[in-house]
Amino acid sequence: MRTLAYGSWPSPIDAALAAAHDGHPEFVGFVGDETWWTEPRPTEAGRRTLVRRRADGSQESVLPAPWNVRSRVIEYGGRPWAGAVHDGQPLVVFVDFADQRLYRHDPGSEPCPLTPVSRVGGGLRWAEPQLRPESGEVWCVLEEFTGDGPGDVRRVLAAVPLDGSAAEDRGAVRELTDDRHRFVSGPRVSPDGRKAAWLAWDHPRMPWDGTELLLAEVADDGTFGEPRVVAGGSEESVAQVDWGFDGSLLYASDRTGWWNLYRDHQPLCPREEEFGGPLWKLGQRWFAPLESGLIAVVHGRGAALLGVLDPETGEVVDAAGPWTEFTSTLAVHGERIVGVGASPRSAHEVVELDTRTGRARVIGAAHDDPVDPAHYPEPQIRTFTGPAGRDIHAHIYPPHSPSWTAPGDELPPYVIWAHGGPTSRAPLVLDLEIAYFTSRGIGVAEVNYGGSTGHGREYRNRLREQWGVVDVEDCAAVALALADEGTADRARLAVRGGSAGGWTSAASLVTTDVYACGTIIYPVLDLANWASGETHDFESRYLESLVGPLADVPARYTERSPVEHADRITAPFLLMQGLADVICPPVQCERFLERMRGRQVPHAYLAFEGEGHGFRRADTMIRALEAELSLYAQVFGIDPPGVPTLELSR
Repeated sequence: MRTLAYGSWPSPIDAALAAAHDGHPEFVGFVGDETWWTEPRPTEAGRRTLVRRRADGSQESVLPAPWNVRSRVIEYGGRPWAGAVHDGQPLVVFVDFADQRLYRHDPGSEPCPLTPVSRVGGGLRWAEPQLRPESGEVWCVLEEFTGDGPGDVRRVLAAVPLDGSAAEDRGAVRELTDDRHRFVSGPRVSPDGRKAAWLAWDHPRMPWDGTELLLAEVADDGTFGEPRVVAGGSEESVAQVDWGFDGSLLYASDRTGWWNLYRDHQPLCPREEEFGGPLWKLGQRWFAPLESGLIAVVHGRGAALLGVLDPETGEVVDAAGPWTEFTSTLAVHGERIVGVGASPRSAHEVVELDTRTGRARVIGAAHDDPVDPAHYPEPQIRTFTGPAGRDIHAHIYPPHSPSWTAPGDELPPYVIWAHGGPTSRAPLVLDLEIAYFTSRGIGVAEVNYGGSTGHGREYRNRLREQWGVVDVEDCAAVALALADEGTADRARLAVRGGSAGGWTSAASLVTTDVYACGTIIYPVLDLANWASGETHDFESRYLESLVGPLADVPARYTERSPVEHADRITAPFLLMQGLADVICPPVQCERFLERMRGRQVPHAYLAFEGEGHGFRRADTMIRALEAELSLYAQVFGIDPPGVPTLELSR
């Protein structure tokens, strides 16, 4: 082992390598016996392609560039494709990101549009397509803009003809429901075809606050009867609904404080763990019924494993293998279950579990170590004590290198990572962005602060009206605890995050003196304006639960907004923003920077053309990572080799 200061270690994990491995497979499904899924292509302008795994194990990208299989419904999107075997051949429909039209794709031919373009506002958007070739339709969630404002929108369930007759004719789209509810998920149709179930919710609730499970009769001509509410409510979140093969109604509800499974309204496996999660994207699946009567589940407390639930006994048997975290996507076919799993030593892979043999194997997006795994971090699962004695869950990634160590009396710098959401969590999986820092001698601490998911509704509710307080306090508590125990250098702590994590980073620099610098990525910075027209419809009332109703507590919005207190910031910072972001728009950053003008605080602002909420292009991610490392190098007094210097303005 050679000795060099923390943060200055040479590493084979460069920004290009981290960028090339960003993102993961999503929205798995079966087309006949074949497994299909979407997969990121950072080096192809950040598009997502549709991957087909044939029965012989061979794989292919079904659609060449620039096709981009991604929906913009509720801006975070949803399941963008569906497939079935029809007349002996695959029949696939998908949403293309560029125009948001629904397309039909018959392999061997060019995709054909099924839906028209609307020039009104954000146009027509589609998600959760479900093929019904026997009736010549595909049923979807339709999001239709009625004006130019982000709130000028209606959402219904709709049927689109598969013959292309609606490609230029909005009138040929058959609406299955009215627009009485602001938000809806895609319908799940009972095995006999006579009932449809779906979720709905309305402002100001978010889907993890309260949803309604609706049920309607389906007539022979495919029309829906009057829907009725059968579960859920203003304080009960139903995260997913489906049907058993025997016609039983299955759903995940948090009525006990935990998302547990119910069959015909009776609990199947009551536990203090989650069998559901926050519905950020339409079509997320945490459970899927099998023909045998068993149920595939993604479940856990703080982490999510793939298991098989026997509804008669309540027993869950987890899949054997190295995967310690599964995402909210599942598909089943016969006795086969497909999901997406990862671990601290492997990135996300498409995993198939055979319930007859109990064997799990990787069938797609197989992890392949791009460098010697000796350079990967060795994380620790920790629980810290915060204000008022509350627990704070975190993942600690100490600096790690097989070749380098630091002088014996030196403590390492640490960066506190605040995840987005904020109703979300940081999973414990291999992330080369984290390894980019730890392999150079900079520690990372991911904090699942109060308000995060995975620990029940009570833990989530800690953030109610406390955003900018509890998240900031919890991140600071972890940072200071690491310093107090001699793990981190108290003088070299940083905070970083994107989206809601960007908010927490900025708020931390405004309200604490814990951090020497911060990285703020596509953030919320101005609460009052964000809540009154500067964001999209889905989250436009989110702050009513996170902060309180603006009309009732306007002073709270002012007091907590970093844009209102730029004069309190003394630590250097890096601010990064996508110029096509409609969720956290650039105007918030511009307003904040204007307030910083002349204050002599070193900072940099990087704005990226064509990037939205979440960077997807390899060149963007490379620039962002290198800029972040350069900020830490300048503030912490370290010298990482081969990193371009970020120019800091005052």
